Amino acid sequence: MSKKQKTIQDEITLSGVGLHTGNEVMMVFKPAPENHGFAFKRVDLEGSPIIEAKAEYVTNTQRGTNLEKNGVQIQTSEHVLAAAVGLDIDNLLIEINASEPPIMDGSSKFFIEALEEAGIVEQEAEVEEYVVKEIISYKDEVTGSEIILMPADEYQITTMVDFGTKILGTQNATLDTISDFKEEISAARTFSFLHEIEMLLENDLIKGGDLNNAIVYVDKELSDSTMQKLKKAFNKENITVKPNGVLDNLTLHWANEAARHKLLDVIGDLALTGTRIRGKVIANKPGHSVNTTFAKKLAKIIKQEKRNNVPTYDLNQPPLMDIHKIMDILPHRPPFLLIDRIIELSDKHVVGMKNVTMNEDFFVGHFPGAPVMPGVLQVEAMAQCGGVLVLNTVPDPENYLTYFMKMDNVKFKQKVLPGDTLIFKSELITPIRRGIAHMQAYAYANGKLVCEAELMAQISKVK
Repeated sequence: MSKKQKTIQDEITLSGVGLHTGNEVMMVFKPAPENHGFAFKRVDLEGSPIIEAKAEYVTNTQRGTNLEKNGVQIQTSEHVLAAAVGLDIDNLLIEINASEPPIMDGSSKFFIEALEEAGIVEQEAEVEEYVVKEIISYKDEVTGSEIILMPADEYQITTMVDFGTKILGTQNATLDTISDFKEEISAARTFSFLHEIEMLLENDLIKGGDLNNAIVYVDKELSDSTMQKLKKAFNKENITVKPNGVLDNLTLHWANEAARHKLLDVIGDLALTGTRIRGKVIANKPGHSVNTTFAKKLAKIIKQEKRNNVPTYDLNQPPLMDIHKIMDILPHRPPFLLIDRIIELSDKHVVGMKNVTMNEDFFVGHFPGAPVMPGVLQVEAMAQCGGVLVLNTVPDPENYLTYFMKMDNVKFKQKVLPGDTLIFKSELITPIRRGIAHMQAYAYANGKLVCEAELMAQISKVK
């Protein structure tokens, strides 16, 4: 059964300190339109640049998953993203006036509470889910960290951690269904080992740290000098170590809280694929580096499969629009009318077709000895197909013209030759506003993708 996409109903604001910068941070969760995904907006910078939460923007995984686009950074994105995924949210704009979200208590708990308070609402568009059909894996040969993704009926995650220390040995955690995230995983806090804390203090890297937002496992002797540094850094008169080897700041929520937090991180990092996953993740010794490398690999596989997912249509069925109906809507005429039929049409997508014959005018001059359909005409044909979609939204299409505004990410994959049947599919990326349509368009022939492009066009009334 298909699911509907979700966003939040109202915007909601949180504030706190950034773990590494120590600065007070204000973060606003805002509703986002269908097919928007997750994105961060740096409102403290000129032009309020937006960084989409995508694996391709991961630049650094030291102390968290850090994104960068056009020189603009977001640090430690994973706890916020995990909360959104854990609540089944698809579209969210995260406005922030610093480079990193507030650390809160080091978990996703406060983000979950805020998002629930904002209200979660269904949207019209269906969820795009990547259904895992075969095992996908990645192993870091240096660290031994490994992530395996296998087919399953829903999104499931198991993490197995082994820190090789006496104080924190092997731990496992499992999430069988994402609906249990809030209760089972969201409150698991970030943790660190004493030797890491010492290094961070020496490098002035945890200005926002206090003993309320990280579990500290004491994996070595606590020297007097370290004790003094910790007292000063955490503004405490006394610090001691509990029998379970944790500094006396916190009580563990679960004995395996570390493994649960690693599971939380995996969910947040794999959110960077930009697609919901239906499959089981088994992560052995996960960390931000292996998580995000796997997310990049998975995002490429998903993109590739989407490209090769050639739609099939029964061309023997009567078309939704024949050439006469198309000419009632489009102003183009032969030899520049480049679509023959419309097969499908909704308020968000259109599918059309063209039979390419040797009689086309363009073959006269486009390599007569080796005829190839010009790429620009393939784009024009996709745009005409999109024009039917756009003009179908007005009651009197014959009184309108469509004009190109821009085209992006145009790629030609295969040659189109006489005898080919071209199938065009155009989908709206965003709803049509003020007569402007932003579409993703594809052209297929012989069971393969031959051309793709992002197109923007505007309809304008004939004066």
